[in-house]
Order: sequence, then C-alpha cells, then structure tokens
Amino acid sequence: MPDVDADRYSRQTRFASLGPDGQAKLLAARIAVVGCGALGSVVAMTLARAGVGFLRLIDRDVPEISNLPRQVLFDEADVAAGLPKAVAAARQLGRINSQVSIEPIVADLMAMNVAELLGGIDVIVDGTDNFEARFLVNEFACRHGVPWVHGGAIGAEGRVMTVVPGRTACLRCLIPEPPAPGSLATCDTAGIIGPAALVVGAVEAAEAMKLVVGSGDKAGNRLLVCDLWENIWRTVDVSSLATVGCPTCRGGDYPWLEGRLGARPTPLCGRDAVQVPSAGGAVDLAAIAARLAAVGSVVANRWIVRAEVEEGIQLSVFADGRAIVSGTREEAKARAIVSRYLGA
Repeated sequence: MPDVDADRYSRQTRFASLGPDGQAKLLAARIAVVGCGALGSVVAMTLARAGVGFLRLIDRDVPEISNLPRQVLFDEADVAAGLPKAVAAARQLGRINSQVSIEPIVADLMAMNVAELLGGIDVIVDGTDNFEARFLVNEFACRHGVPWVHGGAIGAEGRVMTVVPGRTACLRCLIPEPPAPGSLATCDTAGIIGPAALVVGAVEAAEAMKLVVGSGDKAGNRLLVCDLWENIWRTVDVSSLATVGCPTCRGGDYPWLEGRLGARPTPLCGRDAVQVPSAGGAVDLAAIAARLAAVGSVVANRWIVRAEVEEGIQLSVFADGRAIVSGTREEAKARAIVSRYLGA
C-alpha cells in the first residue's frame, strides 16, 4: 500500500474506525463517480479530500449557471468556458489534492460502454440524474460483484442505499421497474436546494469510505431517507428484500446491461432534432403537461405534449414514452434534456 501522509490526514487517522490502516486502504482505492452534478460533485470533492488514491469521473454534460447553487466543484468561469463537467471537476480536484489520480471521462454511460467505464473499479458511487444509468450500474455491479452506493435528491429530500452484491438488497429489489418517464418530479420541475445535495453527497461519500476500509457491514440493507425542510430522518430496513432477492441479484437477469431495455437516441434526418426512445413504456401525458407548465408554455393533446423547456430547445413527449428534442443534433444533449425534465 502507498505511504500515508501522516500530517495531511492526521485528523482522519485519529478516528478509530479509520486509523492509519484505513487511510492506507483509501489511498490504494479506485472509485468511480458516475455523474458530476449536484451529488457527484460533493462525492468527488469529499473523496478527493479524504485521500482516495484514484477517482474516475464520468459525466456527459457541461456546467450551466443554474448548476452553481448546488454543484460545488464549478464556478462562473467554468460556465463561461463551457468545459465538460468531468474535465472542470478534475481540474478543481487537482488543486484540492494533487496526490489523487483523477481520470475525467466525458461520456454517456450506456450498455455498450459500461464495462469499459466501470472496469477495474473497487467502488461505484451514484451521482446520476436518470434511472437508466442507475439500473446499468446496478446490473454491472451485481454481475461483477462490485459494491456501489445509490443516492438521489430532489427538493429538500434525499435517499441513500448501499448495495453489496451477494449480501444486500440491490436497486432492482427496491425498485422492480423503472418509473415511467414523467411520472416522477425532477430537479428541473420540482427544484432542489443545495443543502439536500450536500447532505446526500456527504452520506454517499461516507458509505464509499466504509466499503473501502472494510466496514461495509455497517452500511448494507438500510435505506436512509431524509427531508431537510421538515427535519425528518429515518432509516428503512430493507433486509427482507435482500432475503427474497430479485431477478437481477438472484437470477442473473441483466436487461439493461444486455441492451434489452434502453436504447440509443437517433438524430432525425433533415431536422435539427433527436428522438430519444422510451425507457419505460406508455406515459401519463396530462401529468407531464402539468409538470412542464412550470417550465414554459405547453401545447398538449391526446397524442403529444410539447413545451419549450430552454431557449431554442423544444421537448415533445409522445403517449408511448418517446421524446423528440428539437434544437440539437447532439445525442448526449438530447438524453440530458429528457433526463432533466422527465427523469428518464
């Protein structure tokens, strides 16, 4: 194991549950953070400061001014520069801790690249904004026996669950089917406050540290749920789900990993638009229309809901769950738009 910088990490190593041996394990660890937004930026910053030896940052997006209240690794200069989030985050983390090896990956996590992007990793941490990526991570983790930490935040609420394949419940145990696009609120429709992201990201980082130093038994089979506005904190015991298991963690069924669910967006011929396939089938157009009305003007009928969600960007959602993003021919950007406003 690498030598520990005794002075730099002196306060951490005085924590008995970590100690010098635990710090050495952190320095030798390889962790992937999938998504460098609100949660991922907090996770990456915390783990870099803690001295995790290798961080792989995977993200498909660029910083926007609306990110700054909660995405702690970015500033106005990053927005103006238009650098990808993974690259901007890696630069900032390098200034925080030059001893950490940081690998920024500008990519959209998909079935065709998940093995490459998550290979050689000890722990995976969820900073994503969509269920397709989370189910991909879950299936990769279950197939290859890699522990991972799931997290999510919206409004003032958050949740965290650690998955240790073969011992705990997995994401599919908790959520058997991905929610239909538009059925759940997203940060862009319901909002989010910075403290919620900070708390959830910090808890995720702590869970990752437990897994690295060998205290994962203290993290599994519990779902943490919090509401910072209502001052509610509770832990849900999910051990009964682990006992039963699910088709993925007990039956070796990997529909997302094998490409049976999820599909690539398709640029539309002759149009400045990209079609994004449905991740979960038919949707409730009335509910989607109501949600998008908080973002911009909406035109709706029984077949389609259309709204201008950003300047120059129009989102059209069909009853079968497909979406067309007009105003771009970039597949990654179209997927990001759909995830942002539909949560798919």
